[in-house]
Amino acid sequence: MSEPCIRYSVCDQVATLTFDQPARLNAITFEMWSALPELVRRAEHDRSVNVIALRGAGERAFGAGADISQFEAKRSDPKSVAAYNAAVARAHQALSEAAKPTVAVIQGICFGGSLGLAMCCDLRIGASDARFRIPAARLGLGYRYSEIARLVQRIGPGATADLLVTARELDAAEALRLGILNSLYDRSRFDTESDQYLRRIAENAPLTLRSVKRALVELARPESERDISAVDELVASCYTSADYHEGRAAFREKRKPMFIGQ
Repeated sequence: MSEPCIRYSVCDQVATLTFDQPARLNAITFEMWSALPELVRRAEHDRSVNVIALRGAGERAFGAGADISQFEAKRSDPKSVAAYNAAVARAHQALSEAAKPTVAVIQGICFGGSLGLAMCCDLRIGASDARFRIPAARLGLGYRYSEIARLVQRIGPGATADLLVTARELDAAEALRLGILNSLYDRSRFDTESDQYLRRIAENAPLTLRSVKRALVELARPESERDISAVDELVASCYTSADYHEGRAAFREKRKPMFIGQ
């Protein structure tokens, strides 16, 4: 059996980060939490990448959450709890503040820490067999303020309270209704539909995608901490780019634009 890891691959301008521990439903190890920020940076710096996708290996799960089998060794005393939580926080920040759009591609189980990571993404698309749950209240775990704040921002205080205090399981249809999912596809078509969804994003103008993403990052911050000038600079760069010229030419000529990110 191979060691649990996050596999990194690039195809058709999409960087895919695959949580690979199918024997444990892709539960996230401490090492995975620690590795995620560098993999996100790798995708950010790769000029051939326009969108970052998160997946789980196999067909049974996006992820079962944090790997509880490690908790005795990695999360059992104040010092180790602090180190573990810091690794989780760095992973969340890297994904939330990624310079490129991020999409969680979800089938099967999406529980606990895996759902928390999915909620750090800009978009979440799901298969009809997807199931969602945060079982912290059944494990005696505490949820940090920033994690609850992110859930409230995404789905509102009522849905967040229900999800956390009941620890109940949601099906894909309810997740779509609550805003956990942005799009939902039948399982039989999910592989095709999700690939098309990612490709639709990846084929768009990279500079536009980056300016939109930076605006979303700044809007998630307290108003007093927002760097609006950074967004304005990225928007201005769109209008002086070769891609802006190419987009207008493609529109006039009724053809598909070929963007180069410059």
